[in-house]
Amino acid sequence: MQAHELIAADALRVPAPFRSFAVSSDEARHAGQARAPWGQVHRVRTRFLNAATQATLAAQGLTQAPVRCFYDVNYAATSWADLALAAPEVPNLAEHIAAALHPLGVLGGTPGRYRRSVVASRIDYLTACGAGFHNDVARHWPRCLFWLLALAVDDVEFVMPHAGLRLPLAPGDLLCFDQTIAHGLCRPADGGLALASSFETAASAPQVFLTGELRLSDAQWATLGSPWLPVAEHARRGALDLRLAQFDERTGTIQQLGSLRDGMACIGTGAAGSRAR
Repeated sequence: MQAHELIAADALRVPAPFRSFAVSSDEARHAGQARAPWGQVHRVRTRFLNAATQATLAAQGLTQAPVRCFYDVNYAATSWADLALAAPEVPNLAEHIAAALHPLGVLGGTPGRYRRSVVASRIDYLTACGAGFHNDVARHWPRCLFWLLALAVDDVEFVMPHAGLRLPLAPGDLLCFDQTIAHGLCRPADGGLALASSFETAASAPQVFLTGELRLSDAQWATLGSPWLPVAEHARRGALDLRLAQFDERTGTIQQLGSLRDGMACIGTGAAGSRAR
């Protein structure tokens, strides 16, 4: 039985003078619209990969997406066929991931929806030496949720500074979260800060994940409580547009708040704070 944990991430710490967060989109289909961040993080403690298989996949990930120093975050596209060759004892890895995501309910209750979404979306190795605070909001990502399957993590926690969330990670952990909220990888001893000195020792091992997307329809976002609404409605609520925000990589502090004050009224004029993938 896989343990499923739901963690609230809705008590967001919004800096004055703003009263809420929202994220707009640069897709034509959501022009003039924005949604509130999804205020939950799901963690499933999976057991379908043993330690040897996790190590094999992690080694392949580091070969394809090497990282060398703190704040390095790298991606390498892979495929379910290549993963099956690397881990022949788990040839149906996509099925296992879809089954682990199904209890979350974010796509509704039909199991086939999760398999179709997992198989249809791009699958990547993600590697890091710690990760400074950032969000991912380019192109279609505001209408997605991200999932991460931890293959190699040692003394690392997943942190969302504006949600007050610090979540220690272990190999086999499968996370599903809204990547439009700032997040990073920190050492548990650092109190929620992303510190270079804690990842630059010779003994520090990189972190390795498999990652993909769950694309939600407008109706599914509405069911989760984050409907797409006119930008004017979010402006009325005093929202800060997370597509325009830039974060201090060490603390997650949102920078240049004054320049973001009218962001919801002039969407598209600022730079998105996202990493390429």
